[in-house]
Amino acid sequence: MSGYSDRQQDVDIDLGGLFRAIWRRRTRVLLTTVAVAALAFTAAHMISPRYDSEARLLIEPREPEFSSMTLQPSAASATSFDEPGISSEVQLLRSVDLIKQVARNMRLHELKEFDPTADPSAISDILVMLGLKRNPLDMPPEERVLKEFQEKLQVYQVEKSRVIGIQFTSKDRALAAAIPNEMAKIYLSLKAGAKLDSNTEASRWLEPEIANLREKVRAAEAKIAEYRSSSDLLPSGDTGTFATRELTDISTELARVRGDRATAEARAENVRAALSSGRGAETLNEVVGSAMIQRLKESESQIQNQTADLSTTLLDGHPRIKALRSQLTGIRTQIREETQKILASLENEAKVGELRERQLTQQMNTLKASSAKAGEDEVGLRALEREAAAQRQLLETYLSRYREASSRTGASAAPADARVISSAVEPTEASFPKILPITIVAAMAAFLLSCVLIMLQELFSGRALRPVGAPGPVPVAVSAQPMPPLPPNTPEPRAKRGWGFRRDAVNMKSGHGTAQPALARDAAVASGDARGQEQAADVPLDGFFVENVAAALIVDRVPLAFIVSPTGDAGSTQTVALARMVSEEGRRVVLVDLTASGCPTALMAMSADLPGITNLLADEIAFADALHADRGSDAHIIPRGNADPAVAMQAIDRLQIVIEALTDAYDLVLVECADADADAVSRLARAQDVEIIFSVPAVSAEDIVEIITEFAEAGYDHIHIMDARLADQPLPEPDRRAA
Repeated sequence: MSGYSDRQQDVDIDLGGLFRAIWRRRTRVLLTTVAVAALAFTAAHMISPRYDSEARLLIEPREPEFSSMTLQPSAASATSFDEPGISSEVQLLRSVDLIKQVARNMRLHELKEFDPTADPSAISDILVMLGLKRNPLDMPPEERVLKEFQEKLQVYQVEKSRVIGIQFTSKDRALAAAIPNEMAKIYLSLKAGAKLDSNTEASRWLEPEIANLREKVRAAEAKIAEYRSSSDLLPSGDTGTFATRELTDISTELARVRGDRATAEARAENVRAALSSGRGAETLNEVVGSAMIQRLKESESQIQNQTADLSTTLLDGHPRIKALRSQLTGIRTQIREETQKILASLENEAKVGELRERQLTQQMNTLKASSAKAGEDEVGLRALEREAAAQRQLLETYLSRYREASSRTGASAAPADARVISSAVEPTEASFPKILPITIVAAMAAFLLSCVLIMLQELFSGRALRPVGAPGPVPVAVSAQPMPPLPPNTPEPRAKRGWGFRRDAVNMKSGHGTAQPALARDAAVASGDARGQEQAADVPLDGFFVENVAAALIVDRVPLAFIVSPTGDAGSTQTVALARMVSEEGRRVVLVDLTASGCPTALMAMSADLPGITNLLADEIAFADALHADRGSDAHIIPRGNADPAVAMQAIDRLQIVIEALTDAYDLVLVECADADADAVSRLARAQDVEIIFSVPAVSAEDIVEIITEFAEAGYDHIHIMDARLADQPLPEPDRRAA
């Protein structure tokens, strides 16, 4: 079977068992934790206290308020305060030169805290003599102070800011605050001096450069003026030359003249079309707008009115009516003549516009040629202007920088690009050691380490292992219902006085004869024989009820026990009670049912048809499939199984391998053998490695003596006799597991 060749694949870690092991050793864990906490508390009190103090600097561009002019910070100064710039300032504060200057100003070489190697110990002298250590006195005092100073100093940038923190640790409160303040003071003076030096150097370099640029700008402007004069590119207005400006004006005038000519031609064409088609003159805007036409129209209207009035009283041939009609004809003739004059006027206006257009077109063509030549000349002019503008801009930049540097150089002091925002103060509490945190951490470490050691012991001993795939514990539901009835033909267990057998009173290794007096005495006590009681009075006796056997197995940490039940199912019932009692004490227990009736299977398993030991021996199931949970406790059971017993008996030699695998995974393995004899048990376990328990309810003393004698002769000396749990009381029913 595959499970027998590699047992590590058949087991898993039982977390519940690990925690139960820790709980059983809680006193040891608590004492260890308290002891380590006390040692840490005492050691923390013995350590010399150290004090921390911190000063903070804000890095920002600063200018003197009395500068001669206000200037905007340049892009270079703005980018010098980015992340790499602040990191550079941190390195400046940690520089050797700055630290040495602080040490000289505060005379740190005179303090023993900063030069502990000046007075070396005897062990240090021995190491120096043996050549295992360099003589610290060979180093200059400044180097020794520098090394100690750097170990106590911490300079860092506050995250996502331009603030730099200077933290120092010392045994002296005042010194812990004085050193960060002194470092900040020297740092600010170095930065201010560097700014003055840079301003002086800038002024000295800018003076000749400015003079040279002035000459270049003057020469460039002279070239521009000479080129304009020779090329006739005199400026007119903001941009362009005279030729360009005149060409623009003519183009505008030409467009206007063309529009007027087109308008005049359209009006003349409209009048001409009206006259040729015979339409009335009053429909034309040009005719209606004429003052002469308007007067003639008024006269025509008056004559028509008079003719209408006289026609009511006079006939058509009357001389007066004829005279009025003659006048009306003359007026209409005048209107047509006046309309012809208006048409002629419009045609003349169109001809004038056409002549004006021709003149302007000729002028524009002439100016185009001149403008093309001026454009070619302007190319050279623009090149000269660009050169002059570049020189002029550079000159203005240099002049601005020169004025700025001169104003800063002339000031009595230049502020550094940093300022102190938090000065260091004398600390009131020691930063190290923190007695309470050290004690708590030490106690927690001791507690965790103790728990880990206990877990490792449980794992290495195999007590914290359980079979892989074995059914886990099922939630227990407290119920008042009794256990299921025993299988048919099972005799009821009869409570009686427990038979006792103590290994310290009767040595089974010496032979079976020494066991008989104790049993005979028990039989005499049970029968009331006074003579037997007197003969056995000198033999000590302990009653082994079910709970006594369970206690003995737990105390002795028995890994394997074979239970022989001469009475059959009645004894097997007590075996089930024994397994449940041991399981209630937190031990991992498995019961192997080797009975023919399957009584333990009926009492513990969910079903009597579950696969079990016979199926496992017949190689029909895996090892884990043979394990099932007890419905009344946390114990496990390997049922009898439903395979062919004849096939299973052919592989009976495998049973010993199965039992050995179970002992590696469980704290206690109980093998219920029913009424097996010593020879049958010897095939499964050696005498020196196993405990034998006789479950003997309702068995006579003579029968018990015979059974013990048989097993004693086979070499089994670890024997328990288990009777009913309590006299005159039935076996207790444990809580049933919920399905």
